Amino acid sequence: MGWINDILYNQDSVAHTIGLYAVVISLGILLGKIKIRGFSFGMTIVLFIAILMGHLDFRINQQVLLFMRDFGLLIFVYTVGLQMGSSFFSSFRQSGIRLNVLAIFVVLLNLVVLFTIYFFNSDKTSIYQLVGIMSGAVTCTPGLGAAQQVLQEAPGDYALTISQMTMGYAASYPVTIIASVLVMAFIKLIFRINPADEQAAVEKEEADAHVEPFIGTFKLTNSLIDGITVSKLHNVYDHDYVVSRILKPDGQILIPGYDTQIGVNDLLLVVMSPEDVEAFRQIVGPVVERNWDKEPGKVVSRNILISNPKINGKQLGALRIRNGYGLNATRVTRAGVSLLASRHLTLQVGDKLTVVGREADVDHLAGRLGNSQKHLRQPNMFTFFFGILLGILLGSVPIAFPGMSMPLRLGLSGGPLIIAILISRYGYKLKLVSYTSTSAALMIREFGMCIFLASVGFAAGPKFVESVFSANGAQWVFWGFLITTIPLVVVATFARIKYKINYFTILGFICGAYTDAPALAYADSEGNNDAALVAYSTVYPLITFLRVLCAQFIVLAFLAV
Repeated sequence: MGWINDILYNQDSVAHTIGLYAVVISLGILLGKIKIRGFSFGMTIVLFIAILMGHLDFRINQQVLLFMRDFGLLIFVYTVGLQMGSSFFSSFRQSGIRLNVLAIFVVLLNLVVLFTIYFFNSDKTSIYQLVGIMSGAVTCTPGLGAAQQVLQEAPGDYALTISQMTMGYAASYPVTIIASVLVMAFIKLIFRINPADEQAAVEKEEADAHVEPFIGTFKLTNSLIDGITVSKLHNVYDHDYVVSRILKPDGQILIPGYDTQIGVNDLLLVVMSPEDVEAFRQIVGPVVERNWDKEPGKVVSRNILISNPKINGKQLGALRIRNGYGLNATRVTRAGVSLLASRHLTLQVGDKLTVVGREADVDHLAGRLGNSQKHLRQPNMFTFFFGILLGILLGSVPIAFPGMSMPLRLGLSGGPLIIAILISRYGYKLKLVSYTSTSAALMIREFGMCIFLASVGFAAGPKFVESVFSANGAQWVFWGFLITTIPLVVVATFARIKYKINYFTILGFICGAYTDAPALAYADSEGNNDAALVAYSTVYPLITFLRVLCAQFIVLAFLAV
């Protein structure tokens, strides 16, 4: 039966490592689905199952554990960046500056609580131990590493201090995740938030940001434009709109080109922005009811799926759909959002292009654009791993500051996140296809999160009970709890009262302000939208930068005293 012992206890066995991860993750996901009075920890429970297994002396090779932790976090944040890239910039323009300012206040309040604790307990603890506790309380491993690196390079023996920083970090880190989730529950309770109402508000906000194009029929009654061409009509009213079809008084249906003439009593099927309808009505004539699907003729309206990578990044006008194919493009659907088919709109793989025209011409265009769901199911592995490589390089670039002995780095989380956001938004300029099906992206994201949570739990497990129940451990946990909760409660309450920020955005903000990927698993499970992920991505880069900076500055300042 030696092979069973090998699987259970041999730290260097591949089967042992994979088996432990499989047991912990499967149990965690199963238990995370249990709800008590409507509340559940979700995937976060994986962390605590791993802590329990670590405490029961189920160990994993230290080097393998470090690799799995960093790999899981990298995969998670990179996939979040790919999913959030297109919405990140629009969100940043709308509320990103406000969220980042609020996040800066969280950092400042963390420091206020830290120095308040130090002022009243300077005889019981050192500032260096509190930096370790704070790093755990804000789940910032890079900050802990940066602070310890400063001590390692400082003159004198700080080995014991570095060890105590690690113990403080280990004591406060797991409790912080619970505290973050409790703050989320507190905000939900104190403001009597109904998630369904917040979900509806998110959907309305997204609808307002991406207004559905108006599709309607206008009857030409203005004799002043009788006989002009469609091209001249665009000169008369120079806005983005598409004249999709024309019904002549004799019943003839035309797919108009730029030189097609329009006349009095013609019916024009037009796709345009809703705000342009009134002005266009005054120029052309009234809006009338007409069911074009029942009109006789061979004209069809069809959605074409863009799956050809060669189309990625091309502007719609470059396809010459009207002159080259005799078709009219009316709208583009991207990630469920309808966009007006402007000739300057940049197309991406995964878009659906709605065109109107003869069936043979539609089929001809479909062949060029791809129109293949099968091709979209094939993963774009080059872009995925090339982006990870760029992210690692960016995260490793040293950023030097005067007076700091160690340069700042974005690390294996900040670098890949920024690169993923940029590739998702601007990758088409480099012919990089970042499209990933929703199910595949969710699978990769959740896989990375599970690996990361389990790794953190395995690492903390052996020392967790010792740290928490030692002479100083309970006090460290309490201090970490204060550093975590007080700033979050203050800023989240202010954000809700003053700015009426949506509940799901607050959840993502809380996780991003503490670079708290484990708590994000809970936040993301609260709603059927991406608001939490977008808020998390919005504040994460700046916060990572500030957390590392603060930890190093505090250590350097007290070393100089």
